[in-house]
Amino acid sequence: MKQKKKIFEQHLYHEIEDEEKAEEYLDSSLPLIGLIVMYFNGLEKTLDGIICEIFTDRTDSTGLIVLHKMSYATKVDLFKRFSDDLHINGDIKIDEYENLISNLKETGRLRNLVVHADWENTDDDGYTYVNLKISANGMEQEYIQFSEDSLKEIIELIFKTRIHLSDYWEKRNEKLYNN
Repeated sequence: MKQKKKIFEQHLYHEIEDEEKAEEYLDSSLPLIGLIVMYFNGLEKTLDGIICEIFTDRTDSTGLIVLHKMSYATKVDLFKRFSDDLHINGDIKIDEYENLISNLKETGRLRNLVVHADWENTDDDGYTYVNLKISANGMEQEYIQFSEDSLKEIIELIFKTRIHLSDYWEKRNEKLYNN
């Protein structure tokens, strides 16, 4: 995904020269945005189920009480703390664990970019307003170019991460209960 920045001037304004072209881009991107939301929610529910099982396999109730109103990033952190503790104290090592944590965090970051982007302010080159950065140097408007290919790559990462999470959980349980 390409990124561009524009110095903020008096009003938050986005240049859209060819509104028809921008509309065409949005029409082709909307189904992909919906798939990102849907598949990410599935990934999060898989993570929820695993965390519930960490607490007890007798009921999801305990885990759901803890997870209630918890953000995705906080759930990833909780999962990581439980897993790190098991790896250290249980002397269990599972390949690709660090990569899994990295992908869980990255899917959350990318999902947030997509979901919180200001899609109504997408220009004819596909750059979408995502943020206003305020620093000692002033204010900058940030734009990301969500191409159809980059949106598909986000979907693929979500799929890959969900499979990786399930594989990790299976390997973890094998090592934990077969040692």
